[in-house]
Amino acid sequence: MIRVSFNDDWQSRPKVNPFAELGGHSFPFQPVTVPHDAMIGQERAVPRGDAGTESGAGAYFPGGTFEYRKTFHVPEEHRGKRIILEFEGVHRDATVHINGAYAGQRPYGYSQFLIDADRFLRFGEDNDIRVEARAHRDSRWYTGAGIYRDTWMLVGGLVRISPDGVHVTTPGIERELAVVEVATRVENDSIAIRTVDVRTQIRDSAGTVVASDDSRITVLPGEPAVCRQRLYVDDPSLWSPDSPALHTAGVTLTDGDGDVDTENVTFGIRSLHLDPRHGLRVNGETVTLRGACVHHDNGVLGAATYARAEERRVELLKDAGFNAIRMSHNPMSKAMLDACDRLGMLVVDEAFDMWTSGKSEFDYSLSFPEWWERDIEAMVAKDFNHPSVIMYSIGNEIPETGSATGSAWGRRLAEKVRSLDGTRYVTNGINGMLAVMADLASLRKQSAATFDEGVGINTLMADPAQGMNAIGASELVTRRTAESFAVLDVAGMNYMEARYAGDRELFPNRIVLGTESFTTRIDGIWRLVKQHSHVIGDFAWTGWDYLGEVGIGRPQYLTPDAPRASFAAPYPHLLAETGDLDITGHRRPASYYREIVFGLRTRPYLAVKRPQHHGKTFAGTPWAWSDSLSSWTWPGFEGSPITVEVYGDADEVELLVNGRSSGRQPVGEDHRFRAEFETAYEPGELLAIAYQDGAETGRTTLRSASGPVELRAEADRGVVTAAGGDLAYVTFTLTDADGTLHPATDRPVSLEVSGAGTLIGFGSAVPSTEERFDAKERHTYEGRLLAVVRPTGTGEIRLTAGAPECEPVEVTITVAVE
Repeated sequence: MIRVSFNDDWQSRPKVNPFAELGGHSFPFQPVTVPHDAMIGQERAVPRGDAGTESGAGAYFPGGTFEYRKTFHVPEEHRGKRIILEFEGVHRDATVHINGAYAGQRPYGYSQFLIDADRFLRFGEDNDIRVEARAHRDSRWYTGAGIYRDTWMLVGGLVRISPDGVHVTTPGIERELAVVEVATRVENDSIAIRTVDVRTQIRDSAGTVVASDDSRITVLPGEPAVCRQRLYVDDPSLWSPDSPALHTAGVTLTDGDGDVDTENVTFGIRSLHLDPRHGLRVNGETVTLRGACVHHDNGVLGAATYARAEERRVELLKDAGFNAIRMSHNPMSKAMLDACDRLGMLVVDEAFDMWTSGKSEFDYSLSFPEWWERDIEAMVAKDFNHPSVIMYSIGNEIPETGSATGSAWGRRLAEKVRSLDGTRYVTNGINGMLAVMADLASLRKQSAATFDEGVGINTLMADPAQGMNAIGASELVTRRTAESFAVLDVAGMNYMEARYAGDRELFPNRIVLGTESFTTRIDGIWRLVKQHSHVIGDFAWTGWDYLGEVGIGRPQYLTPDAPRASFAAPYPHLLAETGDLDITGHRRPASYYREIVFGLRTRPYLAVKRPQHHGKTFAGTPWAWSDSLSSWTWPGFEGSPITVEVYGDADEVELLVNGRSSGRQPVGEDHRFRAEFETAYEPGELLAIAYQDGAETGRTTLRSASGPVELRAEADRGVVTAAGGDLAYVTFTLTDADGTLHPATDRPVSLEVSGAGTLIGFGSAVPSTEERFDAKERHTYEGRLLAVVRPTGTGEIRLTAGAPECEPVEVTITVAVE
């Protein structure tokens, strides 16, 4: 079918009561371009208790119902064809009306869905479409709202290839020859028996035809048929994370009158193997998953899913040392899957955050029993040809997994996935503590109740990291989750690394994946991963910071009024503050620490704890990294005590302040890859030198910013394209004349965009603020700001920015034809 973007010329507004409009009130629509997040532009508010709709889970954004409308012309020559509208994602409880008639709906906010439109259309005339979406206390994090992913119009004949109807597998791979099986589903909506010829060509990344096959298929009316073709590629280029070679399968249907339909799909030739001795193997080579859990929002863009935004996230995560993404906790966008294919990032795609037991008042559990099967089908159909996808996750922290009926649900979901795709593995991110939550209430009442580790239940609940691990390793969890784990190919474990060693004896055939873990414990976790071949990797919570679940990773300090850390942060907190990378894509100290633990960085890394908190007792949650910054610029604290962290994989590290040694300390794996030095702050140069067997292995320097503050601007690329979801990212920084970041002199930056582009997001990684992402003036945070611009035509985009006491700066970006 011919696929045409349906993203332009929409209008949107919060839904209003039609009787109010009859009364003379005006509620105008605003023009928008899809993808569009209707929630990110709403006013955040202080929560009003149980009666309110705002919550910290959703970053204090209000829920609501939003409506979209669009007028589009359908030419007369389309009469008699099949016309389908594809929505890649509408959050949530979407309903679609065409020319006033109900055309379809989809409760789940993350599933792609199709609307058979032709029966409702007026050919040769303009047509109206209306889409409604509802978001209301339905998630544990920020979801956004509205038509936040791409939309498409598909036009085809009565005999055609089904949407997502070409499935490619590679059942046999040898060094000199690969078997490629292409299964094409052909539909016939005519009243006659139709026979068509099927030509399939395989092309390599250079566009060269490397295999082809011709077949014939007869399709009865209303009875789709599948044409299976086996093709053979000589000396195949294999897809892997280190060498993501892609191929294209082009399928053409023809009859005596010419071409009937065509479809091109991208795929990779690669094999997967799994066993407890060798772990996960891609093309016969063991690959350990260095994983990042990632929510679906795009930071300053809200939930809007642009292709370039997804690609940029994958690029930066891979640059930070990750080789896998677990989409948490919903199916990944097509744009991100495409990026993972191109860049060589492995994917665990996740279906649900809940099944029948709700986690918030109006979540998907209300629709799950009726819709789960269609949503699993949509996820697998979307993922099938993507070589980056190695595993499907059927859920995350599902409370039912500790019960018999929950195990039955897990088996039902796993078997459904396998019936649709037998080439990948199935997992489920199980949290042992949540699986036995009902038992914990009764144990809490028993003051003497202990687990095998001899830790009292009250102690466990006071320390989440220790608590989840101890409970997860208990005999109670072993017994209650045995069947839920048994229905899986890979036992996904959230915060249960205490099980890794013991499960090798208890369940010798069990293969384990750390589907979620505390960054603060990655050194010990990674040691376990390296020690145990049945543990195939670890996924950090989180790789990229996100909106909502506000403050779970924020630094906290004990006070008489706050004797322990709290999870939720008050309004106007915005971010979880727990990513290796912040919402702008800037790497935080934890990211460099992880890179060292992974064995990917030999140079030491310097992180300086904020001197204003020196001497206070840190009390962050287990998701909270130390309150540190890679900076040696602390004006106003000259002569004050300050703590310097040095991360490194070496025997020892030496710290020098302006050339004077503060001594050496052991570092490396036996010392948790870190050392701490106490010194006094004085501007100048901070230097860390790592030594192995007495020889220097690397050094890192921080210098103090000095002199007047300058505003600088840098675009991620000088040329962008006018179509295909491309964006321009421009970073603004406050520096001195030498380019050293000046994080202690934050100030407002005003921005104007002109030419062939429009500003769609402007903000920083400040964790708590009332500033908006659609403003044209924002304050820097730690010396940084990020602007995102969408091209609106060809030509040049010009950004002009100014800040108090700084010379204005200008950036020009060229917009080229795709």
